[in-house]
Amino acid sequence: MGDEVQAQAQAQAEAWRLSLAFADSLAVKSAIELGIPDLLQESDTPLSLPEIAMSLPSTSPDTTTLSRIMRFLVRKHVFTSQEIEDETRYGPTRTSGWLTKQVHRPSLAPFLLLETGVVSLKPWHYLSRCVLEGGEAFEKAHGVEIWGYGAKNREYSRLFNEAMACNAQIVLEALLRGYENGFEGLGSLVDVGGGTGMTIGEIVRANPHISGINFDLPHVVATAPHYPGVVHIGGDMFHAIPQADAVFMKWIMHDWGDEDCVKILKQCKRAIPEKTGKVIIVDAVVGGKEGVFGDATLAFDLVMIAHSSGGKERTAEEWGKLLKDGGFRRFNIISIPTIQSVIEAFPE
Repeated sequence: MGDEVQAQAQAQAEAWRLSLAFADSLAVKSAIELGIPDLLQESDTPLSLPEIAMSLPSTSPDTTTLSRIMRFLVRKHVFTSQEIEDETRYGPTRTSGWLTKQVHRPSLAPFLLLETGVVSLKPWHYLSRCVLEGGEAFEKAHGVEIWGYGAKNREYSRLFNEAMACNAQIVLEALLRGYENGFEGLGSLVDVGGGTGMTIGEIVRANPHISGINFDLPHVVATAPHYPGVVHIGGDMFHAIPQADAVFMKWIMHDWGDEDCVKILKQCKRAIPEKTGKVIIVDAVVGGKEGVFGDATLAFDLVMIAHSSGGKERTAEEWGKLLKDGGFRRFNIISIPTIQSVIEAFPE
C-alpha cells in the first residue's frame, strides 16, 4: 500500500508539473526582459537582491515579486543562490549563459521571447482543432498564415528575424566545429534559402577554397551585404537552383510538407554533379539525439504544427524516404552539438 501511495503521489506531482509547465518559460521570459541573465553573467561576484533591483529600469521595483521569481528560477537551475553573510546572493549558470541578450555570444533569448509572445502562444490553443478539422493552427488563430502575418506586423517580423538569426549563429558555430571536414574538396557551394548571406559568408571565411552562392528570393538578396567570396542570386528554389558542387540548406526542409520537399530535392539534384555532388541539410532528426535534445526535438515538431504551413520534424526513416523520392540514393546523419543534425545526401 505504501508503494501504491507513493506511486500515486508521483503521478499527481507529474500532472501538476504538466499543468504548470508554462511557468518555466514565462518566468524565464520575465528575467530576460529585466536583463537579469546579462547582469549576473557580467558580474564578477554573485549579486544580492537589492543589487539586482538597483539595475532595473525602475525607481521603485517590487523586490518581493523579484525575490519570488528568482527563487523559482534557482529551483529550476537557471540561476544559482548562496548565503553569504546572512544574505542571499545570485549567480549565473551554464543555462542562463544561453539566455543573455549580449550580441557577442550565442543566445537563445530572442527565440524564447518569440515563442513566449502572445502572437506565438495563441496558435497552441488550436492544436486540438487541427486534429479534428485539419488545417493550420496559426491561420486558425490569426486568420492568416504566419508569413502573411509577419509581412503586415513589423514587430512580430522583427522578433521572428531575431529568433532566426540567433539560431543561425548557434547552428553555424556547431556546424563549423562538428562538420569541418564536410566542406573539404568543394569548389563551390550554394546556400538555398540563405537569407542575406551570413551563413554562407561564414562558411566561405572558414573555407576560403569555396566559392559561395547565396540564393534566396529576389527581394531578400536585394538587401544582402557584401561577403568576400560570395555572390548573391535571387530566384525560386521550386523552379531552379544555381549550379554548384554542393547544395546547403539550413532549417529549410522542416518548413515544408513532403510533397514540396521532394520538389526542392529534385531541383537540388539538377544543380549538382551527378557523380560527385551532395546536398548538405541541417535539420532536426526526431529520435536521433534522445540523450540530449530528444525532448526539444519533439517539442519543435509541435512548434511546426503551431506555426508553420505544413512543416514538420522528421525521423531518420522519414528523411530516408524523402531523400529517395527526391533522387538521392544514400545519406549519412552526422551529429553536431545543437538540436539540428547534418544530413548528407548523395545522388550516387
